[in-house]
Amino acid sequence: MSNSYNFGQEAEKRAANYYPNLGFHILQKNYRYRKAEVDLIVQKDKLLVVVEVKARSSTYFGDPQSFISKKKIQLLVMATDAFIQQRDLAVEVRFDIISYTLERGEWRLEHLPDAFYPF
Repeated sequence: MSNSYNFGQEAEKRAANYYPNLGFHILQKNYRYRKAEVDLIVQKDKLLVVVEVKARSSTYFGDPQSFISKKKIQLLVMATDAFIQQRDLAVEVRFDIISYTLERGEWRLEHLPDAFYPF
């Protein structure tokens, strides 16, 4: 596996460790539906949070969250709808972005709750 793959996996692992500290339960990691993949789905009470994890080794080309396309958002919404229907959940949904940048050997976390709305 490539270093960028391992870097991304480390970021996803860090995000999975972050949400339980906020009182969320992890329902699913790397949920796949058709062409979509959701990095992390967590729940706290009646709130379901769909998490897209982004990681970059620097912010030279922009913040990690700026690399999420409209197409990616559409895929996340489609996968989230399927996840909710498959499990017959009655929840509110929020889409978060967790972005990590590794600068000078230090991981920097940015949590963007309600990062985008379905359209």
